[in-house]
Amino acid sequence: MTVSAPTPGGQFEISDEGVLVRDSSTQVLILSVDGQYVWSLTPERDGQPTADGILVPWPNVLTRFLNGSATITIADYEGELLFEEKVSLGTREGSISIVDGSGNPLSVDKVGHLTRSFEATDESIRAEILDGTQRVLADLRDVVGVEAYLNYGALLGAIREGRMLGHDSDTDVCYLSRHTVPAEIISESYAIERTMRERGWSVLRMSGGDIKVLHEVSDGRKVHIDIFVAFYVPDKDGEPVFYQLGNRSGRLRREAIVPVSTINLHGYDFPAPAEPEEMLAFIYGPKWRTPDPSFKYADPPAGVRRLDGWLRGFRTDMGHWTEFHSTHGGDLEGKQSSFGEWVLEQLPEDAKVVDIGAGAVGRDARYFAREGHQVQAVDFSRAAVAAVRRRANRNKLSVDADQLILGELRQTLTLGARLARDPHHIYARDLIGCLDKAARSHLWTLSKMALRPGGGKLYLEFAVTGENLPEPKPEGLVRRVDPALVRAEIEAAGGVVEHLEINDGQDMLGNPLPGVARLRASWPSPRHRAEGN
Repeated sequence: MTVSAPTPGGQFEISDEGVLVRDSSTQVLILSVDGQYVWSLTPERDGQPTADGILVPWPNVLTRFLNGSATITIADYEGELLFEEKVSLGTREGSISIVDGSGNPLSVDKVGHLTRSFEATDESIRAEILDGTQRVLADLRDVVGVEAYLNYGALLGAIREGRMLGHDSDTDVCYLSRHTVPAEIISESYAIERTMRERGWSVLRMSGGDIKVLHEVSDGRKVHIDIFVAFYVPDKDGEPVFYQLGNRSGRLRREAIVPVSTINLHGYDFPAPAEPEEMLAFIYGPKWRTPDPSFKYADPPAGVRRLDGWLRGFRTDMGHWTEFHSTHGGDLEGKQSSFGEWVLEQLPEDAKVVDIGAGAVGRDARYFAREGHQVQAVDFSRAAVAAVRRRANRNKLSVDADQLILGELRQTLTLGARLARDPHHIYARDLIGCLDKAARSHLWTLSKMALRPGGGKLYLEFAVTGENLPEPKPEGLVRRVDPALVRAEIEAAGGVVEHLEINDGQDMLGNPLPGVARLRASWPSPRHRAEGN
């Protein structure tokens, strides 16, 4: 349903597609639902021109909530009301409610995630978050021994407004590494992780230079305190270039960072960069003093590529996969796939299976577990891993779920070493079309490590290339792959393709899909290969 605004000039129109802005002279718009802040947008940046104005589509993380009626307001950053009207969206009667499972209000943060903002946080909880951040910084400084400082949104709020930004949702700290070689920077980060765990912190590793402390507060949520590395690497002329996760790079004087200064935020003292204003200009640009809750970073592409290659592997689609699993997880609850049934018939009775790319439902992983197999499920998306765990626990199934980023060699080798000691068969449905060449190469390395010692098999199903074949869903995340290429890569990695057939199948959403390959491969030892010849 579409509702036009009776406000002056008919400036806005709200529909299932998004927000139509007829006059985009107001750069930053604040959208609320029944008085709850939900989203900030900049029309010319976030929308697409139409005949009637600029249409800014709803963020995908919001669409599942937008089914019902609510009073939607739009204001500028100064609070001037530009639009207020009760609207109906979707097909359901009832009220729109954008909350988590415990009824806590949610909003879209600056990187497009749905989260609880400080604006929707009680003062006592905010104090717990700040206390936790203060203790993390103290451990980094006094125990680990690195130059750590408050940064990003918390630093911006402290310097510009003297308080936390209302639309922010976490705290970020950084430390300046003494190292200039990426391998040494990564080694240092892992040492910091070990020390923080020994101090009792719950820690989640995000990359070679980024860990999150998961700080549980009394309202039940786990607040993320990001610990980002910062460092200098000389350019080709020997001049130092500053890099700071996430994704900042460029010229910044070392004297602007250390020795650290002290700032006060809501009564708590924090270490800060030596020149906070210089750091904020480096991060947010020269207009950092002007409030903009819809701000999005414009990171130098060359710097992002270097940080990806040095510290992260390549995680370009991680957010899109999390969004897909959050949006479509309930659509995939059906029974096991026909490919899973085909593989089960070939598994020995006591076989162990690792399902790579299990997705948020893990239906085939759970199917193998129901049939008595010991199963490990791994996926690129942490949201998918958490969902598999919940579903397995709910059904009292023994499925060990964990994250695997095939684009990162360290993770691949770690899992490969574990599987070499505890042989499994490898199962992967709809995975090959999600991987680039480097990640496929890591999959073959993993297969060699895991399958050669115990004589296990690799089972793959994937959409193949061909004329006039539709793209599999979700488009843009899954691609068709030439089966001859897959065979050649497996053989180049020492594997043997034992079986390959191409039939019609289904995509991830259960839609009919022509041109789907089923492949079985093994990695015989060199001795067995020689005897076979």
